[in-house]
Amino acid sequence: MVIHTPREEKGGAKNVYLENVSHAVRRPAMEGRRIQLYLLMLLVDALILLGSFVAAGGFYRNQWPHELAIAMGWAFLPIFLVIAVHQRCYSIRALDEARYAIGQVGLALVVSAMLCTVMIFYAKAATEFSRVMLSLALVLAFAGMALFRIGMHFSLRQAYGPSVSSVLVVMDGGPKVTIRGAQVVHAEDFDISGAHASPDSLDRIGRMMRGMDRVVVSCAADQRPKWASVMRGAGVRGEVISTALQELGAIALEREGGQSFLVVSTGPLALHARIFKRVMDLAITVPALILLSPLMALVAVLIKLEDGGPIFFVQQRMGAHNCLFDMLKFRSMRVEKGDCKGARSTSREDDRVTRIGAIIRKTSIDELPQLINVLRSEMSVVGPRPHALGSQAGKKLFWEVDTDYWQRHALKPGLTGLAQVRGHRGATETEGHLKDRLQADLEYIRNWSVLRDIKIIFATARVLVHPNAY
Repeated sequence: MVIHTPREEKGGAKNVYLENVSHAVRRPAMEGRRIQLYLLMLLVDALILLGSFVAAGGFYRNQWPHELAIAMGWAFLPIFLVIAVHQRCYSIRALDEARYAIGQVGLALVVSAMLCTVMIFYAKAATEFSRVMLSLALVLAFAGMALFRIGMHFSLRQAYGPSVSSVLVVMDGGPKVTIRGAQVVHAEDFDISGAHASPDSLDRIGRMMRGMDRVVVSCAADQRPKWASVMRGAGVRGEVISTALQELGAIALEREGGQSFLVVSTGPLALHARIFKRVMDLAITVPALILLSPLMALVAVLIKLEDGGPIFFVQQRMGAHNCLFDMLKFRSMRVEKGDCKGARSTSREDDRVTRIGAIIRKTSIDELPQLINVLRSEMSVVGPRPHALGSQAGKKLFWEVDTDYWQRHALKPGLTGLAQVRGHRGATETEGHLKDRLQADLEYIRNWSVLRDIKIIFATARVLVHPNAY
């Protein structure tokens, strides 16, 4: 719900009106209510978990209640609650987003089960432990907790709108700000020019901001110091919109040695995520090379027999960190008509493509040697596809079409990617074709997750043979 306060033009009526507005527009402080909601969620989760173990014992052993099931439930409960708190199962985001809340509680149950299993192993208590009972209890608990969160999410939306956070947006001549569930007021309703010397003015502003989780001010550059001072004095989390910072793409502010630094870029993946991605690459690539080696050997022989030329086509492509690398493919074009720079996109009935080349391009077999690039850590199984340096969309080089093009190299290029599974393959005949691929690549980088990589790998099977693969 966005509330815009109308503005009065006459001074006397204006002051009275503003005092009423400051009370009417301000949503009651939500911090205390959220704490109550967190405690409610924690209590209900505990009851659901214990009830699930009782039900699991009853269904499995036909005894209501079963002593072992109750003992397992009480032993599992503290482990789960600690993990759940750590996984932010009880947070503002968990109250606002049902999908996030369900995902986090599911992850907390899985991690708790793994930790519990390890503890049982080292305690040598496996003979007193029922794996079937634990598994059944976890399934029941997840179902119960998920249903509870869906119901709670619906109830909170009915009661508080799109968010349980209290956000206030103050418009003071700056760009328009759109924040879900925010309340919007206009600075011309408050004269802050003399706020430092006017207790009454500070009182009106302070009452309006009190209880807000977040206050965002959109103002001109010369007004930012005044608003910053007012918000510090009001003791609220204050933010100021800056078009200059938006143009830079600033994502954070760091302070060191008394100086402030804008963070304009950061690695998209943390160290543990990069390690996990590399392990997954090797876990897929090494077996794939072993299993596909007969097919690759056969293709190599057929390419050699057709025209006696080289088996591999080696072309420089741009990889991670904007660094060049030699990408490998099975050669699918005639040697004398090869295109090292990739200035000409392959088209249907392309006269440069050999007979064997047409088959391996249609089935994406020509890409298999890139498994070696993955093994050499130049590529990843999933990531933005590497483009030839001379590739064009319409009559422009890719980076001339969109200045964000280079951002797609923040991650290693991949054998497959989000753009490919969405069907963005083949020649880039128009600038729109390139922009579609670029947006998919940047979306993948912004929202990277292990689960998404796995989904893309499985989805790739549907597009190995594609109408645009030629």
